Amino acid sequence: MNRVLKSFFVLFLITQISFAQQSETVNKIVAEGTDNSQLENLAHQLMDVIGPRLVGTPQMKAAHDWAVEKYKSWGIEAKNEEWGKWRGWERGITHIDLVSPRVVSLQGMQLAWSPATPKNGTTAATITLPTVNDSVAFKNWLPNVKGKFVLVSMPQPTGRPDYNWEEFATEESFAKMKKQRDELTDQWDKNLSNMGQGRDINKVLEKAGAVGIVQSRWSKGFGANKIFSANTEKIPVIDVSLEDYGLLYRMTEKGDKPVIKVLAQSRDLGTVPTFNTIATIPGKELPNEYIVLSAHFDSWDGGTGATDNGTGTLTMMEAARILKKIYPNPKRTIIVGHWGSEEQGLNGSRAFVEDRPEVVKGLQALFNQDNGTGRVVNISGQGFLHAYDYLGRWLAAVPEDITQHIETEFPGRPGGGGSDYASFVAAGAPAFSLSSLNWSYGTYTWHTNLDTYDKIVFDDVRNNAILTAILTYMASEDPEKTSREKSVLPINSRTGEQMTWPAQRSPNRNGGQN
Repeated sequence: MNRVLKSFFVLFLITQISFAQQSETVNKIVAEGTDNSQLENLAHQLMDVIGPRLVGTPQMKAAHDWAVEKYKSWGIEAKNEEWGKWRGWERGITHIDLVSPRVVSLQGMQLAWSPATPKNGTTAATITLPTVNDSVAFKNWLPNVKGKFVLVSMPQPTGRPDYNWEEFATEESFAKMKKQRDELTDQWDKNLSNMGQGRDINKVLEKAGAVGIVQSRWSKGFGANKIFSANTEKIPVIDVSLEDYGLLYRMTEKGDKPVIKVLAQSRDLGTVPTFNTIATIPGKELPNEYIVLSAHFDSWDGGTGATDNGTGTLTMMEAARILKKIYPNPKRTIIVGHWGSEEQGLNGSRAFVEDRPEVVKGLQALFNQDNGTGRVVNISGQGFLHAYDYLGRWLAAVPEDITQHIETEFPGRPGGGGSDYASFVAAGAPAFSLSSLNWSYGTYTWHTNLDTYDKIVFDDVRNNAILTAILTYMASEDPEKTSREKSVLPINSRTGEQMTWPAQRSPNRNGGQN
């Protein structure tokens, strides 16, 4: 009996010591992330100095090299791992001016991978798409575009977002505007269908002799436009602000004969290598088991990619810096993955899953952040049956002022491909999304010209870096290996069929313009 009591006392003492050590480490992580945060400086270097990180551009390569050097300055091993090729391109200046019937400098930019104008720019009249009954009528009209800039977007009836109308308009006026907008949208879509045209209309206009394409992909917020890629081979495609696009459209339709001058400089760099940046803190006891901190490094280049996915990148870099300082000898190996070409189909993370099966096999957990600057407010179990057991243990160590905002969903459903965690989930590995508060992400910063440093909410990003560091520490120290048992997915209410887990997909390793 005395021997049993003695063993129990020793076990209790060990448990108490372990708990005290754990609490001390967590407190040090919080203090380092709060009192010695490097986030503002990292954000300045990445967003202001390097800028947007479009795959295939010199800026993307500069960002990879910068990250490697930054990790090395913290004593963390890091390298760029080539996973494929992409179309190389470098943006130059864009000037768009109305030169007749009056002179106005217009707000806009060329799209990614857009061909350049001649050295001195292109000056030409504008033309709008016709209203037609069928594709034959459209083909008969096509010669009219020769030598002109074609306006290809629907003119918006208002540049005010709906929340502004809801605050100030009468109910009758708001309803009238929405009805007008809906009718205009239906008419526009029907007319495109009559033309027999869809996403390839720019190519058709280019072939017919247009000198450029002018669009305005409004994001339904003040001053916000979505900026994606051009799909032409020889003529520029430019996006113009809603306000200036409306000016050009009205002038063209009312016979004012507007003429614009576009100077769009860019360089086609041929096919170039593209990379993932991988940083590693080796594990001391279980080096073949891994915790992966995940964030895509690339962005579109309308703004500087601050919240998509600069803030996810900063979260993982700062968490790694904190861990290296406070927890330099982890039990399990910690990897930070900064993925390339997420925006073109999760290519970098999918390549890593293909190329590094030992990491997938030994994965204890992956934490991914990729939906804006807000504090983390949701963590799903991604369909792993026992995710509650281990994620619950790890979250219990996080201070309440951080976890009080977080809702959890267990076991949840597997991610369908929205970000890089899905590459690992599809391979059967426990990967989780740290989902953030909205901060009008979809309207104002997601793939827009407004995704810039000033939209970062540093208090929230600090919380996320501390949260990630603590979760990583707890996952590393956990005496148990995480379970990969999957939940049985429910019946799809729409189809009546059993839902299935996402299938693993290969990356596009030799990509180009998407």
